[in-house]
Amino acid sequence: MKPPTRTRTTTAVAATAVVLATLTASNASAQEADASIRVDLDDATAISDELYGLFYEDINHAADGGLYAELVQNRSFEFSPADEGSYHPLTSWTLEGEAAVADSGGLHENNVHYLAAEAGATIRNAGYNSGMAIEAGEPYDFSVWARAEHNANITVQLVDADGTPVSGTATVNTGAGTWTELSTVLNAGASTVNGRLAVTTDAAVDLDMVSLFPRDTFKGRDNGLRADLAELIADLDPSFLRFPGGCIVNTGNFDREGRERAYNWKDTVGPVEERLTNQNFWGYNQTYGLGYYEYFQFAEDIGAQPLPVVPVGVTGCGDSAEITDPAELQTWVQDTLDLIEFANGPADSEWGSLRAEMGHPEPFGLTKIGLGNEEYKDQFYANFPAFKDAVRAAYPDIEIVGNSGVDDAGAVFDRSWEFMREQQVDLVDEHYYNSPEWFFANNARYDTYDRTGPHVFVGEYASRSNTWWSALSEASYLTGIERNGDVVDMASYAPLLSNIDYVDWAPDMIWYDNHQTVKSASYEVQKLFATNAGDEVLASTLDASPIAQPDIAGGIGLATWNTAATYDDVRVTGADGTELFADDFATGADGWTVGGNTAGAWSAADGAYSQTALVEDARTTAGSADWSNYTYEVKATKTAGSEGFLVMFGVEGSDDYYWWNLGGWNNTTSAVEKSSNGAKSTLLNHDTVIETGRTYDLKIEVEGRTITGYVDGEQAFTVEDREAIEPLYQVVTRNEDTGEVTLKVVNAQSEAVTTGVALEGQRLKSKGEVTTIACEPGCDNMLGQDQVVYPETETVKGLGNEFTYEFAPYSVTFITLRPQGRH
Repeated sequence: MKPPTRTRTTTAVAATAVVLATLTASNASAQEADASIRVDLDDATAISDELYGLFYEDINHAADGGLYAELVQNRSFEFSPADEGSYHPLTSWTLEGEAAVADSGGLHENNVHYLAAEAGATIRNAGYNSGMAIEAGEPYDFSVWARAEHNANITVQLVDADGTPVSGTATVNTGAGTWTELSTVLNAGASTVNGRLAVTTDAAVDLDMVSLFPRDTFKGRDNGLRADLAELIADLDPSFLRFPGGCIVNTGNFDREGRERAYNWKDTVGPVEERLTNQNFWGYNQTYGLGYYEYFQFAEDIGAQPLPVVPVGVTGCGDSAEITDPAELQTWVQDTLDLIEFANGPADSEWGSLRAEMGHPEPFGLTKIGLGNEEYKDQFYANFPAFKDAVRAAYPDIEIVGNSGVDDAGAVFDRSWEFMREQQVDLVDEHYYNSPEWFFANNARYDTYDRTGPHVFVGEYASRSNTWWSALSEASYLTGIERNGDVVDMASYAPLLSNIDYVDWAPDMIWYDNHQTVKSASYEVQKLFATNAGDEVLASTLDASPIAQPDIAGGIGLATWNTAATYDDVRVTGADGTELFADDFATGADGWTVGGNTAGAWSAADGAYSQTALVEDARTTAGSADWSNYTYEVKATKTAGSEGFLVMFGVEGSDDYYWWNLGGWNNTTSAVEKSSNGAKSTLLNHDTVIETGRTYDLKIEVEGRTITGYVDGEQAFTVEDREAIEPLYQVVTRNEDTGEVTLKVVNAQSEAVTTGVALEGQRLKSKGEVTTIACEPGCDNMLGQDQVVYPETETVKGLGNEFTYEFAPYSVTFITLRPQGRH
């Protein structure tokens, strides 16, 4: 079941949007306006003081080659085809002279590989992207672990891709004996974005952990973070930092062996040369140089509460490993308790002492912990209580964050919410990546959530691009998040970072290469909201004529997903009884076009149309994009496979369509889904499952924007698709300390909206500060071009308690007003 609902009182906005304002206030009367917003300054509801934060996952090379400032790639020669098929122990290295990777008598049992170099050998590392970004006049800290039977000199220098020096040389001496850490400084005399680190030996020597860090790391930390990226993150003023994932948390195996281990925080702490390396779920190597200590330290440095997420013995994201043995499960439960001790324990405790040895004797002040990420298997519900009960018993003040799976609705979502309520968790982590239209239409999602149960953590969300249109939809949604800030405690856009040359997932908030960064349109929206969050939401109402919605229109289709099926007797009838299309496949399937992600094996024979390949997303379509208000009938028979039928309607293109998904999700449920620009969202779920070998009479009625489905003459569902743009989205918040009131308006229309604004109650100054972000829907900030989506702030007169304002097309506008009597 879904979270119980209730009707909200007048404590907040009934119709919401964040509207972009022009930087001039109008003297026109409210009666001349297209819309009006009324605000009751005496009716306030407190909202979460942790509303906006960050989700960090090592995806898109967000750590190595990203936030982690190490310039050397594969510094410990541990890369392996197990991480990525093209990897080998010398990935990113070139050799001149005699040298080879060895694995006997290495630096540490967790770091067995090293380079055995002979006299006169030179090795060069190319770093990430085009190379290492070196800036003239800056110092770079070189270090290496070395071992030589006899005295050896190691000479290092920075060069460009052609071998031209960009620094002087420096030499370190090994002495003779065991592994020793050596270090020196290289001062850059020229700049390049194609830098290489060159290391030359004059005698036989073993080398490991070859490292180069810029001196200018964030907060000057050792083993530190790339300053420009970290500063962009800090500028978001986050209240929390969720880490380390994401799918890397709950993927891999649980036996603690091999290169595909599930993420274990204990692998990531202690001296960096003793940390294990591992395969990253996203297809590369993760060194764990950026580990749990660094995560906690970063959260502290940017003033954010740490929120670690740990596995609960069940993998997700397509992996299948599960822990069913109680003794093995208890080991992972104890790891979770040990993590809390590492964060909060006294400096003389077992794990608190490790934290102290690493340089932080004071506790990090952990207050929350996430148990699991997007799980959907039965074993998750079996394992979860062991972790929850252990944390509750040992640390009753720690808040527990559960999760609701991988989507915004559906059987897993409903079951997980019910389970989390039974478990009495503090927060439920919801994740969804949907189309801009979904975000525009679901502004009221949390209006009716139960305030007495667990609160909500929107731990991962984003629209499906980094265009201004997607960012604008996210802004509209955030007005609803703020209006419901009494039940939505936290929200974080995802993912946070992406290296432009190593993209596993898009969109992302911040893009970069080895020397430059760009703030996406979504970044600008997130920053504007996060830095103007307020402490309470004020009751407000929007009065505006609704925007007419077009009827659902488009052709029809048939499809399968990991299933073989036969279709027959297709008939489409218009509202006036006119037959628009009919096919009994007696003479083939000439009117159909095969497509989808996989063509499948479609054939017409014996008066039926069959798809026999067990592949994903095999489609065939027919009809016209201008069809509307019709009835679509078809007979369907499943012949093999794991799911049921996909009956398509409203088909406008390969990325824009609806389908009735019968027997989806391994034949556990059915749903009506909509795809907009390739991003799917669920309109409704129902309980129908599909039997193999049985023929079903299916009928879909499309009337205006209402869809009704029938199975064998019985109504299975009816749903109205109201995914439409509202005239404006708005919310009003107040800062309790300063008394400042901020009206936040989103206009997603192509026309300006002149709006009368009335704020009733305490008197406000007539001069205010207006911040606006506006651009055409397709605008996108990209590396290598001037930033086109950015905020502009101006002081505007003629505001106060009553004014008329013209909110520009495709804009987000924040109007901040100060109370009279305050500076």
